[in-house]
Amino acid sequence: METNTENFTPGDVYGRSLKGFGVNLLVKDVLKSIEFQVNVLGAEAIFGNEDFAVMRYQEQTWMLHADHTYHSNPLPSLVSSDQARGAGIELRLYDVDPAQAAAKAPEYGGGVLQKPTDKPHGLHEAYLFDADGYVWVPSIHIVA
Repeated sequence: METNTENFTPGDVYGRSLKGFGVNLLVKDVLKSIEFQVNVLGAEAIFGNEDFAVMRYQEQTWMLHADHTYHSNPLPSLVSSDQARGAGIELRLYDVDPAQAAAKAPEYGGGVLQKPTDKPHGLHEAYLFDADGYVWVPSIHIVA
């Protein structure tokens, strides 16, 4: 796994550049989360270190923050280190082969919540969880 760990935009400059809708995942181990997202889901690590990462898949970006970086934020009071996070949210990546992702998930600390399945809404998808308990849904279009 090759991750850019140097020369990232300063935090205040990066923060002012953000627009629209954003996703930030609070994780126990940023580097382990990067490894899962890169190797299982095919995401790209734009930047990453033990505290913070910026991930990208196609045109979408999201951030990862380690628990310890949220020392003055109320969010960590809602989660403990041993519980699954993100209950009720699906993090969907389209054009990712669900069978390949499901096969790799256990190797990178995750698991399969639902094996790859054709769904009535025209997608072949799997429900995977990572080491933090976030549910990722890789999918491809069903060819008619």
